[in-house]
Amino acid sequence: MGLFSGLSTTRNQEKGVSFSPAEAFAAIALAAVAADGYLSNEETEVMIASLNRMELFRSYSSDVMRRLFDKLCGITKRHGSDTLLQNAIASLPHHLHDTAFAVATDLVLADGEVTEEEEDLLQNLYFYLNIQEDKAKMIIDAMIIKNKG
Repeated sequence: MGLFSGLSTTRNQEKGVSFSPAEAFAAIALAAVAADGYLSNEETEVMIASLNRMELFRSYSSDVMRRLFDKLCGITKRHGSDTLLQNAIASLPHHLHDTAFAVATDLVLADGEVTEEEEDLLQNLYFYLNIQEDKAKMIIDAMIIKNKG
């Protein structure tokens, strides 16, 4: 047995990590703001402000929120954003699917432009969260209106 023999097992277990509802929701928000490959301070602040308005995150202090995003960024660095997103979707309770899609759409549209990567992310969320087409269009239209100007 080698010195690092257990390391690959630990890495593989992390790929199948499950999240609490809040962690899953935050992971989807993080994936939305980082979908274009860049995470600015402004995007991070907008994301945290959006999450802080939610009941799900009311008890999260700024220190707890920072540790949460450090954990999620670590998973992204080690395993990629696809693994983070797949684990988040699998862990997210069904009653939060529409809300997660709405918040992700809002975050993507906040800067006034949608990159191809961001559009792909929203398309994947639409599909994997099983959002009804008419509801998804309504959410997108509402977020476009919200983010005008």
